[in-house]
Amino acid sequence: MAFDDDLARRVREMLTGQPALRERKMFGGLAFLLAGNMCCAILGDELLVRVGPERYHEALAQPYARIRSLAGRTMNGIVVVAPAGLASDEALQSWVMQGVAYATSLPPRG
Repeated sequence: MAFDDDLARRVREMLTGQPALRERKMFGGLAFLLAGNMCCAILGDELLVRVGPERYHEALAQPYARIRSLAGRTMNGIVVVAPAGLASDEALQSWVMQGVAYATSLPPRG
């Protein structure tokens, strides 16, 4: 699966200045990692956001957010945001920063 280059550019701009930022192809898309922990990823034209288990249900209650499942298993702590929920820079920034908050709460990984 390819990923939306424009969405990747927008996310990249929002993450500029974050310490230990890396991009890696994952899940058939593009993942953004902070100190080795994924904060978000782009699959097609959707954004996966790693909000963590504590904020998972709250995030799912937001418009345009849905459960992420892989091979029939729910990925607890990760939500998928539809393109309509990413149209404005403010909305995208809110989602990206939720991913940043969770990723930076974790210990650094290799």
